[in-house]
Amino acid sequence: MVANIDDRRVRTVVIVEDDEDIADSIRYNLEREGFRVRVATTGEDALNLILDRPPSLVLLDLNLPRMSGFEICTRLRAESATARLPILMLTARTDESDKVLGLSIGADDYITKPFGMRELVARVNAALRRADPFEPAQRVFDNGVLMIDPAAFNVRHQEKDIKLTRKEFALLWELARNQGRVMTREVLMDRIWDISYHGDTRTLDVHIRRLRKKLTGCDLIETVTGIGYRMRDSRKDTA
Repeated sequence: MVANIDDRRVRTVVIVEDDEDIADSIRYNLEREGFRVRVATTGEDALNLILDRPPSLVLLDLNLPRMSGFEICTRLRAESATARLPILMLTARTDESDKVLGLSIGADDYITKPFGMRELVARVNAALRRADPFEPAQRVFDNGVLMIDPAAFNVRHQEKDIKLTRKEFALLWELARNQGRVMTREVLMDRIWDISYHGDTRTLDVHIRRLRKKLTGCDLIETVTGIGYRMRDSRKDTA
């Protein structure tokens, strides 16, 4: 059976990369930062390694033999033990369609090759910081339609449990705890993806679309044209 996720005080990163030189370089730089590192060179090995003992984070190349990184990401998101596991895609593919696809199926970040090792380490640290942004003392959010329990990492919408990735959860929680207030795109990118994130706000749009798809039957997340997004107060709407 699947083991528990590694103790986050000893952070473990699995590198899924078939280029040995690139994998060795990433391993060296991460181990210098105190990470425990494991490497898989094929999709099959990666799934066995990750599902047997889920790490703190996965660095996932897309161009792998016999099984693409997209398929691996989809498989990991389908398993309860790895559904919220931070996944950073590493790829030479620069097409916008590939980036949108990667984010749509659950990647937390998308890094194109070639990349600097200092930036990669910064992205890894940022993803890990964002992986557990919720304090146990935080109150449960409940507006009568949507319930979010940040301590238990649970979301219920219209009496149904909703399965979210960590980024989706963080984005929904940020909107919920600021219910009724307009959150600018820049603020949301800063708080959810870290101020050092070098992407553009299309990443935010992808996650908003995914949240709306999962929160079917209502229009809780409102687009404020030219500014950002706001979670509507459903109690006022029904008053």
